[in-house]
Amino acid sequence: MAKPKLKQHIINREWCKGCRICVHFCPKNVLEIDQKDKAFAARPEDCICCKFCELRCPDLAMDVETEEPETAQVLETSEA
Repeated sequence: MAKPKLKQHIINREWCKGCRICVHFCPKNVLEIDQKDKAFAARPEDCICCKFCELRCPDLAMDVETEEPETAQVLETSEA
């Protein structure tokens, strides 16, 4: 099975309270807290799409959007 590829991090800055839970749980240190105590993706190219940040966010402010793996798209087209 192909690894998911990151499309984007969607962070609702109104909901984020800067608790740093997402920063703590990110295994690749992708996330940081800015000057306004809000989370942001400082190194999105390092994201492995584990979604730990999304799962652990107590305020549901984090969403990791991924692209569908190419192999799944090829299977769908060949089955049609």
